[in-house]
Amino acid sequence: MDRIDLFRIFSRVVECSSFTRAADTLGVPRSSVSAAVLELEGRVGARLLHRTTRKVSPTQDGIVFYDRCQRLISDMEDAENLFKQTAAQPSGKLRIDVPGRIGRLIIAPALPDFLDRYPQIHIDLGVTDRAVNLVEDNIDCVLRVGPLSDSGLIARTIGSLSLINVAAPEYLKRYGIPEFPTDLNSHWAVNYASPSTGRTTEWEWIENNEKFVLEIDSRVTVNSAEAYIACCLAGLGLIQIPAYDVQAHIDAGDLMEVLPGYRAAPMPMTLLYPHRQHLSRRLQVFANWLEDLLKHELLAV
Repeated sequence: MDRIDLFRIFSRVVECSSFTRAADTLGVPRSSVSAAVLELEGRVGARLLHRTTRKVSPTQDGIVFYDRCQRLISDMEDAENLFKQTAAQPSGKLRIDVPGRIGRLIIAPALPDFLDRYPQIHIDLGVTDRAVNLVEDNIDCVLRVGPLSDSGLIARTIGSLSLINVAAPEYLKRYGIPEFPTDLNSHWAVNYASPSTGRTTEWEWIENNEKFVLEIDSRVTVNSAEAYIACCLAGLGLIQIPAYDVQAHIDAGDLMEVLPGYRAAPMPMTLLYPHRQHLSRRLQVFANWLEDLLKHELLAV
């Protein structure tokens, strides 16, 4: 059997956790699937799957080999489609990673539109505030918000997110509404620590095209956007956050913007891909769709 066919069969077994279900989805006999996996294990010289009466799961070697198979299958599909008419429907799997709240509030609700347009594409959507490694984690595309530190990656600038300062009405009733940055010396902030580095961000603002920073007293530090907003709603202090993140709370009167003339600089938003000479068509159409979506929903006016 051709090597790429062995890779596809093995990958399907891993994804289905079953020889029988894999055989059904591939339209081949179960015995052919079992024989293909045995042949592949013989070729690579390693046991790739744990087999029990209830479930099939990859071994540690199998996990590593599965990731490599996905990349090889993707490269083969790209090579096969390189010179085909652009009208052909893009297909295959995409592994995407995006920040938590953008994924939950913006991208996930819009995905049906993308999948209706491209029914042969399948999405693995990672939603996390942790900075993943595209190469090590076998990711096709990530959305990053903030300054970039990656090298050797293709960067596609989307735009910038507006940041605003907000607090709960109960907090402002107790501590007063700050009118100038100097007033912040008598206020509390909710601190946000990066989930990747643990570094706590400082309060900042732009005045006369110059950046200023201030360390505000805080009684609570969090490492997720959800907790950041929740603590602000609870009246624990001021926060700086992308406007889209709290617009619903502002509209409902649960949060109020303060210091509108002293906002932090907008945060850059970037799509990153591994450096490859030819991006797959499925990645190209997804990136174009995602850029249009984000520009419509999020970008600073």
